[in-house]
Amino acid sequence: MKIGILGAGQLGRMLALAGYPLDFDFVFLDPAAEACAAPLGDHLHADYTDEAVLAQFCDACELATYEFENVPAKVAEFVAARVPMYPPPKALGAGQDRLGEKRMFDALKIPVPRYMPVAAREALDLAVRNIGLPCVLKTRRMGYDGKGQAVLRTEADLDAAWEKLAGQPLICEAFVPFERELSCLAVRGRDGTMVFYPVVENVHHDGILRVSTPRQDDPLQAEAETHTRRVAEHLDYVGVLAFEFFVADGKLYGNEIAPRVHNSGHWTIEGAEISQFENHLRAIAGLPLGSTALRGPSLMFNFIGDAPPTTALAAIPGVHVHLYGKAPKPQRKVGHATITAASEAELLERRALLEALIPPSSS
Repeated sequence: MKIGILGAGQLGRMLALAGYPLDFDFVFLDPAAEACAAPLGDHLHADYTDEAVLAQFCDACELATYEFENVPAKVAEFVAARVPMYPPPKALGAGQDRLGEKRMFDALKIPVPRYMPVAAREALDLAVRNIGLPCVLKTRRMGYDGKGQAVLRTEADLDAAWEKLAGQPLICEAFVPFERELSCLAVRGRDGTMVFYPVVENVHHDGILRVSTPRQDDPLQAEAETHTRRVAEHLDYVGVLAFEFFVADGKLYGNEIAPRVHNSGHWTIEGAEISQFENHLRAIAGLPLGSTALRGPSLMFNFIGDAPPTTALAAIPGVHVHLYGKAPKPQRKVGHATITAASEAELLERRALLEALIPPSSS
């Protein structure tokens, strides 16, 4: 089977690496000339909206998916009209507008921080009066890894935030003094069968995910699964769905969904019985879903900007290196490592050895 993937970044790369043992081949459509997944399949180098190339993409594959949620929803609809497309285009659209996303959570009875749309400077003042300070002004579309948002701590911050973000649809959200950030990764098959990975505790710095640790038997696992299942069923979802939550006062608050395989699930490559990447492919291809059980203590550590020397990483027991073939660049995810161990104590020791290789400016 040849699978088409809209986007050819590191997620597409890892999907292809998981798919070749299943005898899948891949064709990618990506506007980047040097997209890091390109060597793992046929690469159509064109803008996502180029309908002639989109038609060529559809002719080249038997079913399609995407690894980048900012692919225009109309592009996914164009593809879905010609070949089976999973997750469905409506899931892509649901994750592209933060206001629509929050309203969907409200409709599904999933708790969220207070929020208001902001379309003018006066509306920002009104939102701040209603929501209170601190709060966060965000672009409704695009924006990832901390981009497209500004934290408002005092009224003196409003003008600068407006100057930075005005000119596009915005949303203002209450700032959540969270105790933890969790993500729930679910896989839903074509027949509606769902499986869940253990919830993952995430640590961010400068808006970029740094470390993800699966938490076996977390007390919020069942609640996270309930919320994620509601979204997946509402969207008639197929594939891997990630739902990110804030934990405050021991309760979950919905932050955002990612309708694709997700950075916080990279630990599953070595840490779970079947990785999120293989399970996504199983789901969209109509194969039985694989076990999501944790093999043992593990975590994922992102390399931001640059990666330590491979020789030094390989010298640490239990460290599995994944480099994406990307040139070093500030704030860019260039790779990650999964750390596995026989015990939690051993996992922390190995993490400390890895962290010692990271320059302070990159930590």
